[in-house]
Amino acid sequence: MNKGLLKKLGMIVAIGTIAISIVGCAGNKSTALDAIKAKGKLVVGTSADYPPYEFHKEIDGKDQIVGFDISIAKELAKDLGVELEVNDMDFDGLLVALQAKKVDMVFAGMTPTAERKENADFSDIYYNAEHGFIVKAGEEGKIKSIDDLKGKKIGVQKGSIQEALAKKSVPDAQLKSLAKVTDLVLDLKNNKVDAILVELPVAKYNVEKNSDIALTSVVLKDEEGGSAIAMKKGSDELKAEINKTIKKLQDEKKIEQFVIEANNLVD
Repeated sequence: MNKGLLKKLGMIVAIGTIAISIVGCAGNKSTALDAIKAKGKLVVGTSADYPPYEFHKEIDGKDQIVGFDISIAKELAKDLGVELEVNDMDFDGLLVALQAKKVDMVFAGMTPTAERKENADFSDIYYNAEHGFIVKAGEEGKIKSIDDLKGKKIGVQKGSIQEALAKKSVPDAQLKSLAKVTDLVLDLKNNKVDAILVELPVAKYNVEKNSDIALTSVVLKDEEGGSAIAMKKGSDELKAEINKTIKKLQDEKKIEQFVIEANNLVD
């Protein structure tokens, strides 16, 4: 066999080896779902200042993060056969943490807006809520329509859907965005804002807890609609598993039960 033929055969073998290697790598590509199962733990990011979705509660002398989002997360972890770890952080940092791989997904009553979809994948909607305005007690009768809020200073949670809703729906509103709902309530009490806009379940909780604030009759609906679970872009297999759990819980009316249970835990 001449040297030229040997060289050609060597090149063919080399090319074949590279091709097999590439196919093998592609076939062994780890997905987000694989990664969660491999470490045996689902790491969830949330902002635990948003009852009844997620909030801190002392149970048996120990501070715990509870809420109906957390109940759903527990069911998902169980279905995936892994443990659950919940990390509490500011709402506006959740998607950043997701992109930085500090969390596997975000459970935080998050609406899948077009802007957020540019940076994350979202599950099916698991819960729909309306949004209400809280004012100081005695002022609620003066706020009967959106026009009555014109030019007012409105407090909203930074990075939330309410921030976008207020900009869109309240004429000439002056917005003040803060990281936590508890800080917004404090600003309202201290006359630093005229009203705050939050989801109705959250609004009702805060009004029940604080006798010096009240809920107005003005309600905003989110046309983009509802809360979903965020995960990294391209997490198709993980998304399918999440949606399977959501459908099961909806079919069994478990999410409604979780909402009731979470409201009963609120002080």
